[in-house]
Amino acid sequence: MMSTPGVRSPYLLRAGLVRNVQTAQHLTTFVVSGVSTVLITRLILGLSGYPQIGGKGLHIAHVLPGGLLMLLAIFLLLAYVGPVVRPAAALIGGVGFGLFIDEVGKFVTSDNNYFYQPTAAIVYVVFVLIVLASRFFTTRRPIDPREQLANVVDHAVEGVAGGLSRHRLTQAWEQLSLVPPDVPGWAETKALLEACPSDEVELIAPVDAAWRAVQRGFDRLSTHPYAPRVAVAVLVVQAISAPLIAAGIRFDNGLLTNFPVLGVAAGSLLSATFTLRGWLRLRRQDRVRAVRLFELAVLTSLLVTQVFQFAGTQFAAVGGMTLDLALLGVLGAESARLRREVSPAVVTKPQLWGLPPDPDAPRFPQDPADPA
Repeated sequence: MMSTPGVRSPYLLRAGLVRNVQTAQHLTTFVVSGVSTVLITRLILGLSGYPQIGGKGLHIAHVLPGGLLMLLAIFLLLAYVGPVVRPAAALIGGVGFGLFIDEVGKFVTSDNNYFYQPTAAIVYVVFVLIVLASRFFTTRRPIDPREQLANVVDHAVEGVAGGLSRHRLTQAWEQLSLVPPDVPGWAETKALLEACPSDEVELIAPVDAAWRAVQRGFDRLSTHPYAPRVAVAVLVVQAISAPLIAAGIRFDNGLLTNFPVLGVAAGSLLSATFTLRGWLRLRRQDRVRAVRLFELAVLTSLLVTQVFQFAGTQFAAVGGMTLDLALLGVLGAESARLRREVSPAVVTKPQLWGLPPDPDAPRFPQDPADPA
């Protein structure tokens, strides 16, 4: 039985494999905290002379506290229900994974070499694969209405036990408005939300606040009149400067036989090709195709150029990676905006996430099924 586009396989849903609508947000938190942990750990160890904790033949590697933090994240996810604990678990798990993956050089070398040169490239590739898997998982097929409804019920889990704040209730109602009323369980879910008592005391979630702020920032940047020109300029400068930086750092190693430098040059050339094609599409007023080509240029930089850059220059390539991720965020926001313009029915009511509650507004929004 083949599933229609936009509708998830009933076999997966019957198996209980319901996707979380905030998967991308949680995995982004995981990746950002993991990468930050690797960089901060390397910085602290470098400034302190790479001390060893222990003595008398013992050495407590930081992979051990990393494993304990990942265990704590798993415990939180297994011990508590509802969406409240997931941002904290993603943050803690990311820090733990960062401490773990930072010592990958010891695991892949016979002499337990922490300073193994390809370590930076290995760490980078792992995190890039997580980001790409997240994008594939969340964009390959839209969220099924039944999955959306299950996420609303997940919101109501905490409300049944301890009440819902106005902010979390607004989130739940926005998600419910995306579900057609004829989906089985819609009326019962609506009744469940209405039965949740009001409680403005909620777990402080700085991760959620930071994510909403970043998302709003990307949305504003993507709609700025000069955004396309700046994106093209950044991509062009990056395509030119990346090979020069790699060649400058590894100048003494024979440039024409230096594999990382050649890889950076090839990736930069391919990225520049996508950038040029995107610019031509933009001049023809084909913004949708232009944004897609710019995304391909950034992904090429992330998957090809930066991999060889990390292999050749170690962690000196962090700046280029950060710039690529920022560009990918802006282009992703613009791509989502263009999709909403083409299919306005995807969002049936304005997004209110992150806005302060209106004290004069009724506790329950209007029933989407009722006529205005």
